[in-house]
Amino acid sequence: MTEATQGPETSQVDALWERFKASADADSRERLILHFSPLVKYVAGRVGAGLPRSVDQNDLASYGLFGLIDAIDKFEPERGFKFETYAINRIKGAILDELRALDWVPRSVRSRARRIETAIAELEHTLQRPPTEDELATNLEMTLEELQGALAEIGRSGIGALDELVGSDSQTSVGEMLADPAGISPESAFQTEETRQGLVDAINRLPNRERLVVTLYYYEGMTLAEIGDVLGVTESRVCQIHAKTMMSLRNRVGEPSWG
Repeated sequence: MTEATQGPETSQVDALWERFKASADADSRERLILHFSPLVKYVAGRVGAGLPRSVDQNDLASYGLFGLIDAIDKFEPERGFKFETYAINRIKGAILDELRALDWVPRSVRSRARRIETAIAELEHTLQRPPTEDELATNLEMTLEELQGALAEIGRSGIGALDELVGSDSQTSVGEMLADPAGISPESAFQTEETRQGLVDAINRLPNRERLVVTLYYYEGMTLAEIGDVLGVTESRVCQIHAKTMMSLRNRVGEPSWG
């Protein structure tokens, strides 16, 4: 992952943090925003990679900038955590919140996603394991090609991602659970850890290929195209696997969030 490495040296950045947190100095805040702004471009690129071309990258970056500013205002350097990790979650959350508010995903895609996710949940209950795509297609009375096309469309829409894994009643994304949430209450911390453990267990019980896709995408920061090269399949095929895997994980850890 590319982190903000340009601009002031570490000691200078530390001095900016100290001055900003001590006196809310506007100049220090502006310089911190400028220094860490490459994070916004990085996150916008990652989020935008799974979205239709009609979604403007500049718009995503604009949404993400608000997340960066919020992260800078709320970050507590004395806690000893890495700012980049904290900020990336805030930036991504700001982008996704705005996309949800715009409700740009077609209703037909959301409806199809709900139908497939329900079928996955029913089959997992019956089979006591994630269903194969052939089993899922048969249950849905679809051809394998139709199912894979639907999964690819859902994956490209960006709604099949770990960022939305937690139910709609929760204010916590999985990204925040995988990193330090900086300053949550003990009660929230317990709930977050419980959910994180559930997620880890659910990932470990995935079939090998699906577990590899999750690991490479969310933990190693690889693109879908790069994962396709590793698996020897197309980027579109990885997109399908990713979408189905996210539905399976959502059924095990949280509530459906298709709206």
